[in-house]
Amino acid sequence: MKPEETIDFHIRWAWHGISRLYNGQAEKVNLTLSTGSVLLNIDQRSGTPSTKLGPKMGMEPRSLTRTLKSMEEEGLIMRKNDKNDGRMVRIHLTEMGKKKREISKQAVIRLNEYLQERIPAGKLKTFFEVIDQINHVLEEETPDHLFGKK
Repeated sequence: MKPEETIDFHIRWAWHGISRLYNGQAEKVNLTLSTGSVLLNIDQRSGTPSTKLGPKMGMEPRSLTRTLKSMEEEGLIMRKNDKNDGRMVRIHLTEMGKKKREISKQAVIRLNEYLQERIPAGKLKTFFEVIDQINHVLEEETPDHLFGKK
């Protein structure tokens, strides 16, 4: 099977294109795709537990820890103990973080509007249905034996 005949090749190829585009725009405002994504996933009112960010974004804990540390050093976020559970740490946006979040949000909106203008609604609906089915199969149905696990 040729790479271009596989499903994952096309998903990865599209994601690399999106990633390059977002990173190029993010660089202009001293952000990265990762930091912009984190900013978009933090609840602006009550903050977000740091333990919820990784799974929500599909980031590995070590990578998220490094990203959060650099964001804190840059003044984009601050950590606060949860009022109800002192063991839990919530990530909150600083004023600068809120401004950069809005920039990130607008970039996502503009890209989505751009793509929606160029791809017919019916094809997008089918795309979402297919990608949902792929995610379902990978999360719920993938047999371990496919990769030699017992």
